Amino acid sequence: MVFLAALTGAITASRAATYPTIAIVDYVYACMKANGETRAALENCSCSIDVIASIVPYERYEAAETFRSLGLQTGERGVLFRQSAPAKSAATELRRAQAEADVRCF
Repeated sequence: MVFLAALTGAITASRAATYPTIAIVDYVYACMKANGETRAALENCSCSIDVIASIVPYERYEAAETFRSLGLQTGERGVLFRQSAPAKSAATELRRAQAEADVRCF
């Protein structure tokens, strides 16, 4: 049982390692801004990105964040990035991972 837990942790750590440091820091920084700038928030937000990284490959995370960012544009420019099937799929996948991270970390 201990071996299985260690193996799972190693897989999670290796998947998290595929996220660039800047993406991890950016997520934790934004998370802390939303949840308070405390040591507890730092720990919870760090846990959260680790959980997300264990569920969503970085390429999908990056796509979801790109769609989200570009979808903030007003008018016709942002519609494609908010309402297209790939945008909705990426956003749904990221929301599911974030919900799981909230359950595990907060």
